[in-house]
Amino acid sequence: MPSSVRSYEDVEVGGQSPLTKAKSRDNSHGPTIAVDSFQSTLADASSFMHNLSMSPSMKDRRGSRNSIGSVLVIPRSKRQSRLSSVHYPDGVAQRPGMPVIQASRDILASQMQDLSGEKVRAAKNMAFVFDIDGVLVHGDRLIPEGQQVLEILNGNNELGIKIPHIFLTNGSGKLEGPRCEQLSKILRSPISTDQFIQSHTPMRALAEHYSTVLVVGGEGYKCREVAEEYGFKDIIVPNDIVAWDPTIAPYRVFTDEERATSRPRDFSQVNIEAIMVFSDSRDYATDMQIVMDLLRSKNGQLHTVADDPVSERIPIYFSQGDLLCPTEHPIPRMSQGAFRIGLEAMYKALTGIDLERIVYGKPEPATYQFADEVIRSWMEQIHNDETLPENIYMIGDNPASDIVGGNNYNWNTCLVRTGVYQGEGNDDENPASVGVFVNVLEAVKTAMRKELGVDFKFEFDHSMNPVLHGNGASAIE
Repeated sequence: MPSSVRSYEDVEVGGQSPLTKAKSRDNSHGPTIAVDSFQSTLADASSFMHNLSMSPSMKDRRGSRNSIGSVLVIPRSKRQSRLSSVHYPDGVAQRPGMPVIQASRDILASQMQDLSGEKVRAAKNMAFVFDIDGVLVHGDRLIPEGQQVLEILNGNNELGIKIPHIFLTNGSGKLEGPRCEQLSKILRSPISTDQFIQSHTPMRALAEHYSTVLVVGGEGYKCREVAEEYGFKDIIVPNDIVAWDPTIAPYRVFTDEERATSRPRDFSQVNIEAIMVFSDSRDYATDMQIVMDLLRSKNGQLHTVADDPVSERIPIYFSQGDLLCPTEHPIPRMSQGAFRIGLEAMYKALTGIDLERIVYGKPEPATYQFADEVIRSWMEQIHNDETLPENIYMIGDNPASDIVGGNNYNWNTCLVRTGVYQGEGNDDENPASVGVFVNVLEAVKTAMRKELGVDFKFEFDHSMNPVLHGNGASAIE
């Protein structure tokens, strides 16, 4: 386990910086973990409009977009044991008062696993962590090899066994349930919320530390719904503020429908405790203006300006820091990292001070620590065993997040060319430890052959009789 991981109650508290506010409250009995970020000495916009696109590099070990001293709080994953080591594509038949009927395919799979103990142990000692956009899908469009990979890992292999795998994406903006339903349809494979991590999923732990928050980003009011599901009590979105005071965003055309669905009140009498950027902004001008007003206010009270821009500043959290993300457009689009860098530059221009900020998502170690928790939980569900596999493979398309984060966390890393990365050979700044692959299927096959043998078959043979060892002759004659 990386040395940066600590129990929440072990975190030392000092000073009154906004970055310490979340950890300064008593949480010795709370179901959370606090994880140090990697250290970065300067904000990305510290030199103002120069080097604004700097990204973490394995060369200089800049693995973080976080300010010095920041601690990311993450929830502990729940454990729910539901043993299911073999694949049941059509469900399990039930007979009232009688034992469960097992399909002949599942009986064969169980027999194959009984006769292949070493391979079964190796299969349970490996796991895959997939980025989604640019690896398995492009927006709402399936990458065909992604469907093939999930079929193999869900049991269509020579052992008929499930290989542990989870999904770790810097995507955001929706509740985990609807997102998993959407992905299940696109990938034509069942995806459980218990194996799915969005960039803001670990941020549910912050609901224990803040009550009144501004939530930024996403389509419509979906991020408000996410925050409500996470347990935040008083959730404000930019539309609420514009409905209260339209002059705060002078270039915004505010529709009657938006006004009718907003929740205005006198925000000059409200202390907003923190800013949560859950997803990409849909209106840069409005969101940046409101966020800047709050960052420069007295303790989060609009229509005020702080006397001390440091001690009276409220904290700001970003769910991820990617500068670019793959979409259906042929060239990757700007993501939440671009919004963050713009805020940093404007804040420095107006105050002369670097903006302290806390960034979740890949490549932050807190996100990978949370992934460990989710893998353990998923292992218990499919194999009735909470042991964390030793051989974990991160498969992604973005060297600056997927690969640098996996490398820093001592995972095996595979880079694919179906998303952000389109270079020749391995990435110079953040090289993948296993290699670069044309697609996710080739990456998974390479990893499985390494762990399970070069002759491992990626398809289950329904005609195989383990007792006859496949040659028509009984092994016990």
